[in-house]
Amino acid sequence: MQTEHIFATGAQAATDIAARIATLLSDAITERGVATLAVSGGRSPRPVLEALSKVPLDWTKLIVTLVDERWVDPVSADSNERLVRETLLQGPAAAARFVPMKNSAADAYAGQSAVEADFAALPWPFDIILLGMGDDGHTASLFPQGKELAEGLSSPAYTIAATPPVAPHQRLSLTAHAILQSRHIFLQIGGAGKKAVYDQALASGPVEELPIRLALLQDKVPVEVWIAES
Repeated sequence: MQTEHIFATGAQAATDIAARIATLLSDAITERGVATLAVSGGRSPRPVLEALSKVPLDWTKLIVTLVDERWVDPVSADSNERLVRETLLQGPAAAARFVPMKNSAADAYAGQSAVEADFAALPWPFDIILLGMGDDGHTASLFPQGKELAEGLSSPAYTIAATPPVAPHQRLSLTAHAILQSRHIFLQIGGAGKKAVYDQALASGPVEELPIRLALLQDKVPVEVWIAES
């Protein structure tokens, strides 16, 4: 079952998401001495990460990583690592530990085993996984018609290398298994088009058709959804 938070604008939703994330991370640090957060890339998370960076937390006890990453240089405009470093890991928040999903291997397939080892060494379950959703219903880098989709939905590993069917760049992505190894799943939706896809995904149907269903049609991990009408 999902808890929905509906806002008129993306800016209002982003402020609320950041506040909710900050509360849960603070609680995790108090209870367990460490907090873990995995975030998505793209335009929508940017204001969330910028707002979160200004929150007073014990940042030295926070581990930040990614839901997925393009296999590009971290200075590339397409890099999710660059997004996180430019938005979240600023000021006092720069003291957080960042775990990248990109290494020096020639491609994502060659680099996946080292990324997997890094992720396996992290404290699971993650406290929060902040997902996005594409117009095609993909989440992380688990794409409909993707040749690695079946593996990404069934593998016991935490990560998978993938080549999107249309989008550029090879990717490293969390698997469905990893996403469901979390205490809280957050989903950020903006605009009427994505709201329609979200509504469709809530209906019964194969996860392969709309991979976001891996989060929405399960009852293991609580899901909170922020919907911005514009």
